[in-house]
Amino acid sequence: MDPLVGQIAARIRSEREQRRWTLAQLADASGVSRAMINRIERAESNPTAVVLGKLAAAFQLRVSALLTPAEGATGGAPDSSGEQVTGVRRMADATEWRDPATGYRRRQITGPRFPADIAEVRLPPGARVPYPAASLAFIRQVVWVLDGRLTFHEGDAVHELNPGDSIEVDEPVPCVFANTGDAECRYAIILTRVERP
Repeated sequence: MDPLVGQIAARIRSEREQRRWTLAQLADASGVSRAMINRIERAESNPTAVVLGKLAAAFQLRVSALLTPAEGATGGAPDSSGEQVTGVRRMADATEWRDPATGYRRRQITGPRFPADIAEVRLPPGARVPYPAASLAFIRQVVWVLDGRLTFHEGDAVHELNPGDSIEVDEPVPCVFANTGDAECRYAIILTRVERP
């Protein structure tokens, strides 16, 4: 079993149990089937980006929270050399999650205690990843294109973004990240939490 799939499974189960929700209650809140949630929690299925977005929305969390273990002890974590560090995140130690449906790859840049959530995303040609408005209900985001071209759907508006372009999304609307080009698109997502939608 992929350790990250097991980590995601444990985090989703932990979030559900903390709220004292049944599988059926989480299914109702997220729009993800009870059977799929059950498979994810048993680490039998690696959820897609769309499913993670729906589950995160139900928990009112950022997607990255479901990709990291629940907060434990304070202090830094050892890097690849075994040295204890705080604030330094080595590329070699970064965990990269891959969406099994689209090949979308996400690498978390910031840790769980940092006030902004920053991730690097690599979207292959032809990939399309939709997120429901509910996944942004308590979040504001900036999308910053680093390489390639991104077609970003913000509700009914469609934006063609080139390297260096960015867009701020201040309202919870359905969003779609699409790569209609023939080369990989690499972009950064910067998220901050707000108190109310």
